[in-house]
Amino acid sequence: EAEECMKKLRQILRYIGSCDGDMEKGSLRCDANVSVRLKGSSTFGTRCEIKNLNSIRYIVQAIDYEIQRQIEILESGEEISQDTLLFDVALGKTKVMRSKEDASDYRYFPEPDLLPVEVSQEK
Repeated sequence: EAEECMKKLRQILRYIGSCDGDMEKGSLRCDANVSVRLKGSSTFGTRCEIKNLNSIRYIVQAIDYEIQRQIEILESGEEISQDTLLFDVALGKTKVMRSKEDASDYRYFPEPDLLPVEVSQEK
């Protein structure tokens, strides 16, 4: 799903002329948030953020690796720490860039210079 979403997003950005979508040259990057939870659980898992992915292939590899890493941690009875990660393409593994104390460390806030986007159902 993440792969298809990024392909579609890149296609849209290219179509509207916003950017050339050349991820390898830094025109477009992706941060992927990954969390897993135990089967049957209704509680969301701890989120880890993989920063600055620069190709769709690496997005898929990073997410797949991180899902397996988190499953192994949970199955061993340990807890997942909320971290910001980098993806090491040579090793095919995520690495901790920095740890987060809580969700507020992610510093989510509205961008004051961007206007709200209203999408209509009209074609």
